[in-house]
Amino acid sequence: MPAADGASKTRRATSRATGPGGAKPKLTLAENATSELGSEIARLQAERAAMQRELEDARTRIAQLERLADEDSLAPIANRRAFVRELSRMIAFTRRYGPPSSVIYFDVNGMKQINDTHGHPAGDAALRHVADILSKNVRESDIVGRLGGDEFGVILAQTSQEQANAKAVALAQAIAGAPLRWGKSQITVSAAYGVYSFTGSDDAQVAIEAADKAMYKQKRVRQAV
Repeated sequence: MPAADGASKTRRATSRATGPGGAKPKLTLAENATSELGSEIARLQAERAAMQRELEDARTRIAQLERLADEDSLAPIANRRAFVRELSRMIAFTRRYGPPSSVIYFDVNGMKQINDTHGHPAGDAALRHVADILSKNVRESDIVGRLGGDEFGVILAQTSQEQANAKAVALAQAIAGAPLRWGKSQITVSAAYGVYSFTGSDDAQVAIEAADKAMYKQKRVRQAV
């Protein structure tokens, strides 16, 4: 009868789908291979993502180490090694393209008195204060560095001797016009400076020494007045 025939077809279809005894049929070799390939692709994608994360972490650590290697131990400016390297690059740029550039050498006055009167933490704060003022009053293309102790340098890109002299005066005035607040005290900080402009025939050490000599000459002139 029709009803019985329909039920028979249903049983045959179910039997083909589930196999004998209602069990699911085993996958074919092709189906097994496809499943294993999918699992392998997923594993490789997960490994690739993990390697990419590790690579990015490594790059971040390297950048941090490079920054620490170039940064002064007291203030977030270039240390002497990084400053000399950047000055060498600027000299090479000037040698190739022509416009003069300049370097300013600053020596903070009275650091011994600040340390003796207020303590070495105040002296360190005074140096950080000077570094902050210099950094905030130069262009992004300029480089500020600590050359050691209470001595700082500023590289002024594409700046003539006359322009650099004017900038040195302005920076020295900015330092003198912003006393350091230390507890209940205000510590007046000042700095002597020397300027040297180069056209590409110097090396970094020669340029620094020339600016240093100009600074001492300026100090002697001020002391004689």
